[in-house]
Amino acid sequence: MPQTWDPKAYERNGAFVHQLAGDVLRWLLPRKGERILDLGCGDGQLTRRIVAKGAIVSGVDASPEMIAAARSRGIGSAVARAESLPFGDGEFDAVFSNAVLHWIRGQDEMMSEVHRVLRKRGRFVAEMGGHGNIAAIRTALFAVLDRHGLRQHEDGVNYFPSPAAYKHRLEKHGFKVRRMELIPRPTPMPESGMRGWLETFRKGVLDALPETARESVINETVELLEQVLRDEDGNWTADYVRLRFVAIA
Repeated sequence: MPQTWDPKAYERNGAFVHQLAGDVLRWLLPRKGERILDLGCGDGQLTRRIVAKGAIVSGVDASPEMIAAARSRGIGSAVARAESLPFGDGEFDAVFSNAVLHWIRGQDEMMSEVHRVLRKRGRFVAEMGGHGNIAAIRTALFAVLDRHGLRQHEDGVNYFPSPAAYKHRLEKHGFKVRRMELIPRPTPMPESGMRGWLETFRKGVLDALPETARESVINETVELLEQVLRDEDGNWTADYVRLRFVAIA
């Protein structure tokens, strides 16, 4: 099911996304005066850090709600799908993306568009979910949905590729991959724990469920995951694995 976003819930339950983005920003190394596209800018929290380096940044996101939040932070941004970018050829020195590419269904269309809007030898720097990302969470959620006869709602929600597969895909679209790493990153969750994660990062799935099943699916998934992702003090840690890369157009 398509993901939907609530900026307030995202700020409450997903702030770790921009807080833990320091390493991919260091791979980007934004410079003063560079034109940079933040692909999937979300609520603009991370975009502001790029702007602070002196870059000229444009943001796009498919969620009107997230774009409204980004604009409220002073980010120049527009509602647009990654598969159809509203920019001219060679308009950017770099395209940056954090925690977004695994949500994009049209991967080949997105890569063609990113290559098109980059200047020659411009860089595509991104971090996304990689192979094995949230494996325990997905397994538990699949099991619970299957029990309720609703498994199809989780099918195809995310794309978590291996480094070899994604490198090959980028190269097919004319990119030269300069650096790529698969990075296990166990991620502490905020106080809202697994329930907050599900209500934020599976909002589209939950909204599509029959209302009578929604609470049961959340509770049963949380109960299954308590055994592996929650410690004796009640703290939750998500089983994140990140794929980070720099590719040159």
